[in-house]
Amino acid sequence: MKKKIIAVILILVIIGAVIYFFTHKKTNTNELTLYGNIEIRQVDLSFQVGGQIAKMLKEEGDNVTKGELLAILDDRDYKSNLEKANAEVNKTLALKDDAEDKFRRNAPLADDDTISKQEYDTLFNTKNKSAADYEGAVAQKNYAQNQLDYTKIYAPDDGIIMVRVQEPGATVSKGQIVYSMSKTKPVWIRAYVNETDLGNIKYGMSVKVLTDTIDPKTGKLREYKGYIGYISPVAEFTPKTVQSTDLRTSLVYRIRVYIDDIDDYLRQGMPTTIKVDLNSDADSKN
Repeated sequence: MKKKIIAVILILVIIGAVIYFFTHKKTNTNELTLYGNIEIRQVDLSFQVGGQIAKMLKEEGDNVTKGELLAILDDRDYKSNLEKANAEVNKTLALKDDAEDKFRRNAPLADDDTISKQEYDTLFNTKNKSAADYEGAVAQKNYAQNQLDYTKIYAPDDGIIMVRVQEPGATVSKGQIVYSMSKTKPVWIRAYVNETDLGNIKYGMSVKVLTDTIDPKTGKLREYKGYIGYISPVAEFTPKTVQSTDLRTSLVYRIRVYIDDIDDYLRQGMPTTIKVDLNSDADSKN
């Protein structure tokens, strides 16, 4: 009976020691742990003119490079407008050249009154008007060319198509969303730091970023290198979505951590853990 009591006491002592270790273990005061989520810039793409979509060249999930053609409108009317504008340019150019030639030939005749002052003024004004008409026609041609160019959508940067909103045959208006894409760079993490820790971090400070995903090659959490690229000068209440060991009503400062070694495994909204070595010097990132 005594042996049983002693065994029970030993077990209780061991359990108590384990609990004490995990609840009172010394934290690493040289490392600051923060939590945040991945953020990637997104772009809604649309035509700058209205019309019927002729081709949609990309699907959701496709990678695109800067300047790559993504979608095309039916451009027949826009081509016709450009042809008409070209014809008007040629017409006004011919009238301009004719008016200049007439003025050049007849202007000297006004010196000896071979032609009247009124005739001279008429030739002069006609020359100026034809030149203005020509300039207006050129401007209209440039406008028509721009309108034709706007019937195509090109990728503004490297990225991934997130949403394909429209399909060929749909009629869209100017500015109506056709694709939504996320840019490949930059990738950053929105995180928050307590006021008591604010004085220990600075711009350019290197950090280690961990995701919740196990890398099958290493058997460890995926790890990335980054640096602190922004520290808000204004305090705010901790957002409810932010994980924190402190009270969620505490005032915190928003920071942005940029990731250097970006890969295809980082996703919008992905939760991350940020480890900041408070003994490290800031790199010259900013």
